Amino acid sequence: MKLDLSFYIREDVVQISRELLGKTLCTNIGGTPAEAIIVETEAYAGITDKASHAYKGRSTKRTEIMFYEGGHAYIYLCYGMYSLFNVVTNVANIPHAVLIRGAVASSGTDAMLKRTNRKKLTADLLIGPGKLSKALGLHFSLTGVSLLGDTVWIEDRGIIVAPENIFATPRIGVDYAAEDALLPYRFVAKQDFNVF
Repeated sequence: MKLDLSFYIREDVVQISRELLGKTLCTNIGGTPAEAIIVETEAYAGITDKASHAYKGRSTKRTEIMFYEGGHAYIYLCYGMYSLFNVVTNVANIPHAVLIRGAVASSGTDAMLKRTNRKKLTADLLIGPGKLSKALGLHFSLTGVSLLGDTVWIEDRGIIVAPENIFATPRIGVDYAAEDALLPYRFVAKQDFNVF
């Protein structure tokens, strides 16, 4: 079942980040469907979070999507080469977002291999936000797309991640965020999803 608006517009971005583990990220880019089970996320708590692009209410042409109502994709270009896919949450003008850092391929693997110039499916194909976006066809030009539509969306397929298999750690690559770099806002699911 496709997640509806009520899932995205809740206040607690950290809880949403945790709950996205085990959900299925679906894309249909250029008529090519692909699906993957989310296994790693990072929460960014907007205006008060020194690691967030929207810290202190910063809004630029790139980050304005973060101020949309929850349920939109914020996809930005990192280092001039990697598109990174984020889920916008909360109500309009509260710029919370969840970075999807890793997933397990579950459908459309031929397309993923082609997009990433790989010959063989490996466990790390979608581990790392840049690799994930490339494999699923998530380009920064899609930023702002609604997650309630039929291009990019997230489904609840009833996959349960046991609490003991969810690990919370500090986020990766945000050393500039001072004390906020230590917040345990990264969530990793460590269990076998028996996809294939």
